[in-house]
Amino acid sequence: MPARLLRLLALLQLRREWAGPELAERLGVTTRTIRRDVDRLRALDYPVAATTGSAGGYRLTSGRNLPPLVLDDEEAVAVAIGLATAAGGSVAGIADSSMRALGKLERVLPARLRPRLTALTSATEAVPGGDVPPADPTVLAVLASCADDRRLVTFAYRSRSDAPTLRRVEPHALVTVKGRWYLLAFDPERDDWRTFRVDRITDPATTHRAFAPRELPGGDAVAALAGSFAAATYRWTAVVTVAVPATDLRDRLPAALVGAVEQADGGSVVRISAESADLVVHDVATVAVVAPLTSIDAPAEIRERLRTLAARLAGTDLPPPGGAPVDNAPVDPAGTQP
Repeated sequence: MPARLLRLLALLQLRREWAGPELAERLGVTTRTIRRDVDRLRALDYPVAATTGSAGGYRLTSGRNLPPLVLDDEEAVAVAIGLATAAGGSVAGIADSSMRALGKLERVLPARLRPRLTALTSATEAVPGGDVPPADPTVLAVLASCADDRRLVTFAYRSRSDAPTLRRVEPHALVTVKGRWYLLAFDPERDDWRTFRVDRITDPATTHRAFAPRELPGGDAVAALAGSFAAATYRWTAVVTVAVPATDLRDRLPAALVGAVEQADGGSVVRISAESADLVVHDVATVAVVAPLTSIDAPAEIRERLRTLAARLAGTDLPPPGGAPVDNAPVDPAGTQP
């Protein structure tokens, strides 16, 4: 495709509608040339609609087929992030399709972008069952590149209390869980592993100083992140006792649970802690689904939310397995009700 057509296509993808003279000025051609180029795009199956009059112009519309898209560097990296996350299993049912699309994207990426894509796919892990979280693709690309190259990275970080700090760490992996991106890193100054929310990271930069790979706590990034969540104390905490041995309970619970499971007499204890009360309630309910509860020790607001949830479920008419919804209306033999 000639360079001018690619530039025209990129402009049409940039915003909803363009006036013909405006496109002509941007591309340094006449409006007649714009009309001819639009016809050429249509012949290539790009659905370009045109309107006449003083408010007329050109815009891309939905078509029957999916023609090639023109992406800038940041858009290409953002698409790669979404595909790598979905291929890793965070979006149920589309992992294979995402992997094929990621392969196609990798083959046509410019050489300058391929190292960033390689770093992203090798440094990213996804906990199944969550959504692909939003993130700054530039920040993710720098963190992933440093993790892949084994280079220390510096960045500004905003803590839970909104205190600004400057961190210098060894990045090991990026993990998506429960709608967020996390960086798992070793902090040499604190001589310990740390977990950072990527949405609180700004201005990441490589130091070009290499570090040796370390063995991740728990054996992999997902287990290390789960251990970090379990050990931390956040705003809301609930302690749940269940009548199931700890080993059995761990096998039943999802990896993304923000809690620690410990053996106790006659069963096990789950400590769940998070900044969000909804998340604590969600995970307590998750435990209740897979094991009979013995007791719950939680703040009053958490207990009240659990009562509300239980009442809501108890008052819901559920259809029988494989059957139609249950109709609790009185029987009307005469058929007089509307």
